[in-house]
Amino acid sequence: MHPKALLDESASLIEKVFKFDHPADAVVARHFRENKSLGPRERATLSDTVFAVLRQRLRLEWLARSGSGSKWRRLAVLGFPGDRDFLKSALTDQEKTWLDHCLAVQDADLMAPHRHNLPEWLATALQAQLGAEFDALVNSLNDVAPLDLRVNALKAKRPAVLEALKKAGIHARATPYSPMGIRVEGKPSLAKLPLFTQGDVEVQDEGSQLLTLLLEPKRGEMVVDFCAGAGGKTLAIGAAMRNSGRLYAFDTSAHRLDAIKPRLARSDLSNVHPVAIAHERDERIKRLAGKIDRVLVDAPCSGLGTLRRHPDLKWRQTPATVAELVKLQTAILASAARLLKPGGRLVYATCSLLPDENEAVAAAFGQAHPDFVPLDAAECLARGQVTDADKLCSHGQLRLWPHRHGSDGFFAAVWEKKA
Repeated sequence: MHPKALLDESASLIEKVFKFDHPADAVVARHFRENKSLGPRERATLSDTVFAVLRQRLRLEWLARSGSGSKWRRLAVLGFPGDRDFLKSALTDQEKTWLDHCLAVQDADLMAPHRHNLPEWLATALQAQLGAEFDALVNSLNDVAPLDLRVNALKAKRPAVLEALKKAGIHARATPYSPMGIRVEGKPSLAKLPLFTQGDVEVQDEGSQLLTLLLEPKRGEMVVDFCAGAGGKTLAIGAAMRNSGRLYAFDTSAHRLDAIKPRLARSDLSNVHPVAIAHERDERIKRLAGKIDRVLVDAPCSGLGTLRRHPDLKWRQTPATVAELVKLQTAILASAARLLKPGGRLVYATCSLLPDENEAVAAAFGQAHPDFVPLDAAECLARGQVTDADKLCSHGQLRLWPHRHGSDGFFAAVWEKKA
């Protein structure tokens, strides 16, 4: 595609995404389905441009004001990745001069919002937690997340997978904390890789992998993944159970649960039972009350710990949406707790960075449920052979930060129901 046409296509896609009525990755995927003539390189360039603009929205919008023409074209020019000569071949002389001026602007020349690229309410909340570490977090959130894989313990071992990746020309290394994780360099295509098609590995962030180790599922138990989604953690739990017992995957979206089925087939798991529920008080949940050994509640949340992957979330979430999520998280956690038998374990987790969704929800649950005793997350992780487990936890709870740990932001609290 000619550089000018590619730039125009980028501008059109940015305009679609900036309506913020749907997740950015869904809008981009739909655009590609509707424009099948776009090749792999063009799709990669379009996607990279959109997400670069989302990550640095406030900075780029401020710089764009000094230009002329369509706002979306100006943003596309500023966010365009790769070869500047290729980009400039699509620009007028006036645009080239303007772009050079923008590229010469240094961080020291910018106001704080144009450096951190966060809505003010979120910047204030994160600064209150991190103080001097705030800039390090911001820099991390504006990076692109690495690609993490989880080795399927039913079918493979990590050293063998690392060797197979090396032979395939893919640079990878063991993740620093998860004993079943692998971090891959770059963005290699995995769809046709035998390791992937045979179910030896699954894509899963290292932080998400640790939730299974907090749950510590055992052979033959009855376990519930309460908010299973597309099943990433369900698969990890099933493998930890060695394909025995009974593992329920609950979710309110039958469409999301459908995505589990091909992954189950790939992973050789037969102990998983996907169940679409209407809400957290569904009758099918009530029938299992007091019968379950372990429950994971990876609750619906703001997702602000995943901004490296989903930068649009910082523009789509607000204090009001977070407040509504807290109500939902509280209700889901209380309902999930009813499933547990005496001695059973409950794990509450989010991929949020906000205390309102994390420590506050856990504290409220603990006060309302004195029959649940908090467990030390670091001790649980250490039993799962997690390296430096104490560095991942605060006040007995898992607390992962992208700038400290290299994973998505995660929180988790663990309880045991009194016998």
